[in-house]
Amino acid sequence: MDLSLAQIWLIIGLVMLLAELVSVLLVFIFFAIGALLTALLASFGILPDIETQIIAFSAISIISMLILRKQARKLLDNRGKHHEYNEFVGETALVIRDIPVSGQGKIYYRGAEWKAISSDNEIITAGSKVVIKQTDGIVLIVEESI
Repeated sequence: MDLSLAQIWLIIGLVMLLAELVSVLLVFIFFAIGALLTALLASFGILPDIETQIIAFSAISIISMLILRKQARKLLDNRGKHHEYNEFVGETALVIRDIPVSGQGKIYYRGAEWKAISSDNEIITAGSKVVIKQTDGIVLIVEESI
């Protein structure tokens, strides 16, 4: 079974796509783009020999990386930020360890203890009721309930 150069580039592109799915480096995708576009150009006869195909693969991979990597990184970084505990906002909780002006205390919320900081930079004493204003990872940002 003899494979054409276009088929070999297609296989390389698919392997690179698979490698990107397994890794989190966001690098293999650009080599996949280069290999797949090289396969397409080779199948149309635009890139007849291996030397021009290697040059095209290199150029396409580098150009796609330079153009698309920053946007792809932003997209992936923003995607993770939208998974905060937004359903907590507006809920009330009970302070079980004083929350100092610039430090963490503890609150009791939904059957568990949570680290909390004051949104107003004011001391909130144990026994006070608080309203959750936002989250910062697993730390809840609260203000004293009126």
